[in-house]
Amino acid sequence: MGYRKLSRTSSHRKAMLRNIVTSLLREEQIETTEAKAKELRRVADKMITLGKRGDLHARRQALGYIRDEDVVTKLFEDIAKRYEDRQGGYTRIIKLGNRRGDGAMMVRVELV
Repeated sequence: MGYRKLSRTSSHRKAMLRNIVTSLLREEQIETTEAKAKELRRVADKMITLGKRGDLHARRQALGYIRDEDVVTKLFEDIAKRYEDRQGGYTRIIKLGNRRGDGAMMVRVELV
């Protein structure tokens, strides 16, 4: 299997990943569960790579996924310039401990 299903339907999973990637790029760090963070990392790195490409087609591809023009503008103008010399690995996952309610491992995902 190539990805985590996260106990959701495909449409719910896709919408959740879009929202969580948008939040990460807007806030530059978020707290979530470890499983979601590991899936988030795959998508966020692809979006930053699109930002580094910087052409019109890449911007339209990013807009097709992110859906918030302000965040896409930030991605292409600010975030992409930060990682010009970096070849991948744009996110960092820091474990915070277990969530009180259900014991799920919580992590902080941040841009390096």
